[in-house]
Amino acid sequence: MNQWRAAWQSIGYRKMHNGLSVILLAISTGLILLLLNSRNSFEDSFKKNIKGIDMVVGAKGSPLQIILSSVYHIAPPTGNIPLEEYQKLKKHPLVEAAVPLSYGDNYRSWRIVGTDSNYAQWYELSLAEGRSFTRSMEVVLGAAVAQSTGLSIGDEFEGSHGFDQEGDHHHHHPFKVVGIYQASGTVLDELILCPTASLWDVHHQEGPKEITAALIRFKSPMANLMLPRMVNEKTPMQAALPAIEVNRLFSLADSFLRFLNILAYILIGIAALSVFLALFQGLKDDEPQFAFLRAIGSPPRKILEFIWIKGFLIGVVSYLIAILLNVIAFQFIGTLVSPAYQLSLNELLLNSNTLYVFIGLIGIVALASALPAWHAYRINIIKTLANA
Repeated sequence: MNQWRAAWQSIGYRKMHNGLSVILLAISTGLILLLLNSRNSFEDSFKKNIKGIDMVVGAKGSPLQIILSSVYHIAPPTGNIPLEEYQKLKKHPLVEAAVPLSYGDNYRSWRIVGTDSNYAQWYELSLAEGRSFTRSMEVVLGAAVAQSTGLSIGDEFEGSHGFDQEGDHHHHHPFKVVGIYQASGTVLDELILCPTASLWDVHHQEGPKEITAALIRFKSPMANLMLPRMVNEKTPMQAALPAIEVNRLFSLADSFLRFLNILAYILIGIAALSVFLALFQGLKDDEPQFAFLRAIGSPPRKILEFIWIKGFLIGVVSYLIAILLNVIAFQFIGTLVSPAYQLSLNELLLNSNTLYVFIGLIGIVALASALPAWHAYRINIIKTLANA
């Protein structure tokens, strides 16, 4: 009988022992894959969204909160800043470009952001349908917003105050959809963009105009040393540097990730022990058959191969289940956090982390199979057959 088929049937004969090994190995492998891929996905997404942004200015408060609210749109803002102060900063000789941001309203929990056309250009967004906004109350939808809400070109809707869809509706001030952006994998996929004047009109803002924050791009490295200090000391605004704050955020998460890594490696160790016990128990049960095969002339290496193949099959099945669990987990993460964090089956299979984990898994299974295989190789034919 073919060695591979015989090994597979042997696994099926002892569903309880081998099933437990597969489950433990799949869970531990899946956890390691989830940690590696989620960390890479989050880091890539965070870095992708700050590309080209050297500084963010907002109301006085936490620099990290300013970054999270103005770049990633996952936190409330620290307040508003005078439009006049933003315009002065925009004209500074060390500022190459600037983008105003105004927010505080939503549609079905999707943020409505007042800005200008430069915002989409910074992220190199292209229109999938329609055109860009040109006047107050016109909006362009991010790809995820359009998919979730079902809004299309020409549709009108009313926004709600705040970031919760349960907020008060702005009646008699409907927004009109004039365009939809192509998916970009950035935070703009989840925003509704409109002219800044739209939010002033909705809130009947009179007197000195305000915005929520601004994104700044420097002309030279010298600005990195001078502008943040100048903003913090001589204006009512707070400067935040995305690169510094994102690194600080990752450092805060490192201790938790290290704990999860240790937990995953402990689970791998337990799973490897489970594989060893399953193979060793199977070996004990199959010893009479192995002894008979040896007695009729089967070479020892055939039995050795059988044990290795059996361990390999357990590893492969565990790995495939781990991949499936990761696809489900990332789809779930995407619905909770952002579609940008979803990974497809192809993305997981082509990921370098997945390849390294597979190689490591096969190595662990090979080690767990070593002692049972060596024991089978040195089986005492006469003694085993006499006790059968």
